[in-house]
Amino acid sequence: MRKWAQGVALAACALGMASCGDASKQAAGAAGQMPMTYKLMTVQPTNKAFTTTYSGAVRGRYDASILPQVSGTIWKVMVKEGQTVRKGQSLFVIDQVPYVAALNTAKANVEVAKAQLATAELNYNSNKELFDQKVVSAYTLKTAENQYLTAKAQLAQANASLVNAQNNLAYTEVKSPSDGVVGSIPMREGTLVSPSMGKALTTVSDNKEVYVYFSMTENQLLSLIRQHGSAEAAASSMPAVQLQLNDGSMYDAEGKIESISGVIDKQTGTVSVRTLFPNPHGILRSGATASVVVPDQYENCFVIPQAATVQLQDQYLVYKVVDGKAVSAIIKIAPTDDGREYVVLSGLNAGDEIVAEGAGLIREGTQVK
Repeated sequence: MRKWAQGVALAACALGMASCGDASKQAAGAAGQMPMTYKLMTVQPTNKAFTTTYSGAVRGRYDASILPQVSGTIWKVMVKEGQTVRKGQSLFVIDQVPYVAALNTAKANVEVAKAQLATAELNYNSNKELFDQKVVSAYTLKTAENQYLTAKAQLAQANASLVNAQNNLAYTEVKSPSDGVVGSIPMREGTLVSPSMGKALTTVSDNKEVYVYFSMTENQLLSLIRQHGSAEAAASSMPAVQLQLNDGSMYDAEGKIESISGVIDKQTGTVSVRTLFPNPHGILRSGATASVVVPDQYENCFVIPQAATVQLQDQYLVYKVVDGKAVSAIIKIAPTDDGREYVVLSGLNAGDEIVAEGAGLIREGTQVK
């Protein structure tokens, strides 16, 4: 019984000492807050370049889908897949026999119409003389005139049919609309084709220069418009871009942003950006994938660590050190970063001293050293 009482007394004493210790700390805190040690930095203007990488799709500057303009059976394939062709070079020949026959018929119809017109003209001129001699009536003369006009119209119609037949025969020889490289050829000799089939005979891609398309978010577009005034001005003033190929290597020529689409895709919330790259050696092929590396260059700006900021919803703040105490300041940062640092567009001045690390642990008025 005595041992138990002694244990209770010791526990009470320990609790009392702890309470006394806490009271002593509180008293010391009330007497004056101890300055905490933080890593500080003084901001000075500098230049900073960021790069942003976008997934892109390579397209030939001129990708022409070759579709038949007449129906028929492919009689001959004149080129091979991957072959370089010139503008006007024959790619396919569609069976010409029925179109040659149609052309001969059209030529014969023109000759018939010419003969009918000559006869109608003779008849009309004869009736005019007879009418002047009061041999035939005005009705007879008018009828002869109408027959003459009808014959003229029939000749014009026959000539139009002749032109159409000539064009159809010419269309049986499918030619390349531009210089380029032939794509895959799914249609072979003996295949029946028509203009309504909806499937291309092949594709001719002009790869001397290529377009690389990538997508930019709506917020990035808004930032560019605010910075440059318009999407067109942003495209013309943006620096040269680089291209990272699918194997990880960098393409040896720089490209230029040509245009930014004015329409935002409702499904993705992005806009399409078109860049142009030279391709003298044919390394880039239409249909390939690559990454567009876009630089962002900022001059005379303030660069701070991301650890120096605190994000509150859509705002960022830092803590300046003023008279040894932390004073919060809202800043505006650039839309792009490298994951380690921010470019500050407003909210800081040259010579400001800020807390460089641990800003999220500081409160307004905290003493720092």
